[in-house]
Amino acid sequence: MTLDDAKNALISVLGEIQTLSGLACPPLDGGVIPPKVLPKFDSTVWPVATTMVARKLGVTIPNDVHIFGGENGSPLLTIEQTAALICKKAQSKAPAKVAA
Repeated sequence: MTLDDAKNALISVLGEIQTLSGLACPPLDGGVIPPKVLPKFDSTVWPVATTMVARKLGVTIPNDVHIFGGENGSPLLTIEQTAALICKKAQSKAPAKVAA
């Protein structure tokens, strides 16, 4: 997975969430901070977005990784920063075991 893969998956998922929620989605690029520009995109939605991005990329993102930032007063992250964090923290999914 490349940084561009993660960024493109993230932008796609953010747009999908806004569309499914019936909310506006401004143009998104790497410098955008999603919680600041997306209506009603807050910490209650972030776990869903994280799961959707992980599925789109075929990876697992550990539950203790807050990909949008803001944990314990830390700054919110841009899409570019979030994509870099995903690349750093994502784990390949283990292949499914087939019963013998």
